[in-house]
Amino acid sequence: MSVKVEQFPFPFTEDRYAYSNNSSLLKPARSITITDHYLKEIQLKRELLQANHKRCFRSLPISLESQWEAMRRIFAELAQSESEHFSLEKRGNEYRFQNHLLGEEERFTYRDSSSIELQPLDIAGRHVQEDLIIMGDRHDGLFLEAGQLCFPSNWSLTFVLGMEFKSIHTPVPGIDQNDFISKVERFISRIRLNEAWERKNWSMTISNMLDTPLETYANWGKLRLKVTDKNVGEMVHLRVEVQRLLRLPMTNDILFSIHTYLLSLNDLIQNDLWLKRLYTTIQFLSDDIAEYKGIALYKNELIQFLEKTLNEKGLSL
Repeated sequence: MSVKVEQFPFPFTEDRYAYSNNSSLLKPARSITITDHYLKEIQLKRELLQANHKRCFRSLPISLESQWEAMRRIFAELAQSESEHFSLEKRGNEYRFQNHLLGEEERFTYRDSSSIELQPLDIAGRHVQEDLIIMGDRHDGLFLEAGQLCFPSNWSLTFVLGMEFKSIHTPVPGIDQNDFISKVERFISRIRLNEAWERKNWSMTISNMLDTPLETYANWGKLRLKVTDKNVGEMVHLRVEVQRLLRLPMTNDILFSIHTYLLSLNDLIQNDLWLKRLYTTIQFLSDDIAEYKGIALYKNELIQFLEKTLNEKGLSL
């Protein structure tokens, strides 16, 4: 089994999928993970920011304090957890962050915007593989107040900037059943200071494209029409977002990090348990969720491929 498969965060723990708050507490509390794809993904991130900055970074003025806190927190975490690759020096309010993987450094005076050329979250995001979101925790709800989003799965940062948590998730089918989204928002609002929680979100995507924003749907969405029983194993990828929520202690806002992983079906079927679990999950997936997860147009080809592979391996369900 390849290293890529071994390191992939397979999302399914049951044979049937249902929306749930499957979050787990992280100890120690961390927002960032460095993988073997670091250099490649950072290069892609920066290319996207250069070409489409207004699409990939957005913020409201109210988010600035949280951005400063998030940047310092991320740099400190990297220096502590990946000390062979990153370091952070502090003298009073003066900071020097060194990224030894890239041979770069960032110098800044904390909370002094004249000491930096970009906004703090935009700087921090250029050194990590994760997309970064600031959710402002206000008395009347959680609001998306800033974000660097280079690898979205069919959504638009520009569209949701300033929106409340529940409104952002309105397109998700069945999300309002049993007051589910309100329960999730209450859970987030109760996250303690310096506490981090992790969950996995999943979808299916065509090719190994990380950047699939709503704005370019016309370019990548049509690829779904090209899936056949001959190329499904190569074209279709399981996309998993490892989402982490961390409470910033000074501003009390939420730092939401999203690390995206892709694995082709040809790679995934190396793991027999994953193969069986994905098959049962897709087989019993409702039509509305299949549409939302990006599967509807090639669901039959996908199921046939998985069934054929199960039979070839002599695996029973």
